[in-house]
Amino acid sequence: MRATSFAGKPASLTCQDSAAGGQRGFLGCIRALRMNGVTLDLEERAKVTPGVKPGCQGHCTSFGMYCRNGGKCVEKYNGYLCDCSDTAYDGPFCTRDVGGFFEAGTLVKYNFPPEAVAGASRDARVVHHRLTPHEVNLTKEEVAFSFSTSSAPAVLMYVSSRTDDHLAVVLRQNGSLQVRYHLGGLRAPFAIDVDQRNLANGQPHSFNMSRVDRSITIQLDHYSPVSYTLPDASDTQFNLVKSLFLGKVFETGNVDPVLIERYNTPGFIGCLSRVQFNGVAPLKSALRSSAQALVSPTAAQPDRTPASPQQVSYQGKLVESNCGASPLTIPPMSAATDPWHLDNTDAEFPLNEERVIPDGVNRDSAIIGGIIAVVIFTILCTLVFLIRYMFRHKGTYHTNEAKGGGGGGGGESAGESADTAIIGTDNPETIDESKKEWFI
Repeated sequence: MRATSFAGKPASLTCQDSAAGGQRGFLGCIRALRMNGVTLDLEERAKVTPGVKPGCQGHCTSFGMYCRNGGKCVEKYNGYLCDCSDTAYDGPFCTRDVGGFFEAGTLVKYNFPPEAVAGASRDARVVHHRLTPHEVNLTKEEVAFSFSTSSAPAVLMYVSSRTDDHLAVVLRQNGSLQVRYHLGGLRAPFAIDVDQRNLANGQPHSFNMSRVDRSITIQLDHYSPVSYTLPDASDTQFNLVKSLFLGKVFETGNVDPVLIERYNTPGFIGCLSRVQFNGVAPLKSALRSSAQALVSPTAAQPDRTPASPQQVSYQGKLVESNCGASPLTIPPMSAATDPWHLDNTDAEFPLNEERVIPDGVNRDSAIIGGIIAVVIFTILCTLVFLIRYMFRHKGTYHTNEAKGGGGGGGGESAGESADTAIIGTDNPETIDESKKEWFI
């Protein structure tokens, strides 16, 4: 008998301490038990066994917090796993965003199965065999992605339906971002100009949007979320959602003619990453399906079900890239949106003109610099004076000449005495230290 892991959620039970016949029983947790290749249903057996409770705390209780960005913690036999299949991220902890580079004409198409859309209304959540694949009605949407491009106009995302309803996120000719909603009841789509800045500047930008009935909330980059409201004449239900397009629209049926005429040519050129719509990651599915087509399912990930070719497809050249992982940079604000830009003489700032001189140098700084220079000069002069005083000595001069006597023989005696004094000095090194001369 051995315990191993198996596919699916591991059954587990908690054994309580019990004394039977004076023996202490097992106290702890048993999970994923197999006997002779047969998986035992521990939880069902625990419900009818005294002293045993179904379920027990595992690794996800302590380490489940490390699964980020909506990743789900899955218990394993000797550890845990972060399941990132329902997110737009990848990696051990669902922190590496999945992105792709789009060339001109490249598009990704994702066909919605009814069970994959999280925002479906209650009448769409019926038994699968009673529901055709296109009958999905939405009352809310959650959209999130990041992009970087240097060309405009372009279609970033387009969600179509089997009716006239559609949703589009586009870059206009001037590089500004616009959201177009058409849910019926209006003659023309309801357009939301998110920002007037040029976002086609080659820098990464993040876009997050959520809608619940008529309320729409949009957040761009690091700025605060902004709320919008659909007109009263507009419907609140996205009827019969069909497909989602990234980069370009290639659809038959009811398509916004303005979208095709102004934004669909030549298509998006740049990077899209971490694309997610109501719990579906279409870009990640397209990249993974193309990668899994090159390897066998067993060699790839046998416990994952890849998106079928009928569900996701792409045209053109789509290359996986980490371009969306670059840190968000903030471009300089334009003069129209910068509150600190002075373009007229009426603006006033709390400047103290008395403390600023015409050449732009602060008066206090000049005074402090002068004081420091004077102090340094005084210290240097003092050091020079001390050094000269410490090494100044008076020298004395001594000779060994004998004093001459008086009388006529004084000259000869003096000469003889001098010679005698010189000859009498056998060792000049024995002269007393006080008789040496010092010169500085």
